[in-house]
Amino acid sequence: MPNNKSINILGIDPGYDRLGIAIVAQDIHGKDTVVHSECFTTNKNADIHERLRAIGERIEKIFEDYVVDAVAMETLFITKNQKTAMRVAEARGIIIYEAAKRHIPVFEYSPMQIKTAITSDGTSDKTRMIKMVHMLVNVPPKKLDDEYDAIAVALTHSAVR
Repeated sequence: MPNNKSINILGIDPGYDRLGIAIVAQDIHGKDTVVHSECFTTNKNADIHERLRAIGERIEKIFEDYVVDAVAMETLFITKNQKTAMRVAEARGIIIYEAAKRHIPVFEYSPMQIKTAITSDGTSDKTRMIKMVHMLVNVPPKKLDDEYDAIAVALTHSAVR
């Protein structure tokens, strides 16, 4: 149930190659609006340290450009590729650090929690998720999956807060 103040939620679909970023504003009546979304990509030819620095700088700029009251982030999904999982964990750490520097709370949601919040079905596929995001908020078409995921994470937090 919404409180008496509108809030801005920064939704993050973490990655070190592609990072989904969305700002969703929830007004005092519980209506959600996408204020900003993007898929931030790092240079594939740069070393990991440069890529992580770029992520930190982009997140820092988001915090400078928008009032953010909460950060909602997808939890780390462990795959067979442990090196990728470690790199995503490092990117998540930078994002959490940037939020903590500003005393902004971070909330984490599993893929199943996000799918359930958006579609009422924890096994929904990407197509159904995108369709439901479009039904819940006005989103211009031609977004990348990472953007939709970031919007869905922010909407999940909006629904459960």
